[in-house]
Amino acid sequence: MSSTGPTTTRPRRSERRSHADYTGAVYGSMLAASVVIGAGALGTFPRLELVVLLLLTGLVFWVGHVHAQLFGALLAQGPPDRPTVLRVCKEEWPIVEAAVPPALAVAVSPLLGLDLEGAVWLSVAVAVAGQVGWSATGARRAGASWRLVSATAAVNLLLGLVIISFKIALTH
Repeated sequence: MSSTGPTTTRPRRSERRSHADYTGAVYGSMLAASVVIGAGALGTFPRLELVVLLLLTGLVFWVGHVHAQLFGALLAQGPPDRPTVLRVCKEEWPIVEAAVPPALAVAVSPLLGLDLEGAVWLSVAVAVAGQVGWSATGARRAGASWRLVSATAAVNLLLGLVIISFKIALTH
């Protein structure tokens, strides 16, 4: 018996993981670095304020991406149903997750004996490392050659260094 329509089988966990999209994590890491640079350039602020700013900014951008996906691209196909909304929310969640390591870096910075400026630099370094790491991981899991993995990591490192140069320019 042949079927005329496409068959929909749920991919196994290992298949889903190997086809994961790391775009949100890369974007979220870059966003976190930018938030820290912007906040750090404005002067003194409590660490808790920076942690909350990082997490809330990640959440706002996540909502924005979910909205754009659901009502930008998908609305043309019809109103989104609950499974579609949940799928898009899950797909875009790495934007929020990427804000957590830089926020944790700020939170633990007093334990490392860092002043506020040190906390900002640690958080930026963690965000840029995440950006580079997620881009390389995403490229590798997508089957890219080591040369392409290195190229995407280099581009993301360069973008991170551009963000860092903004901090240097704004504070001097």
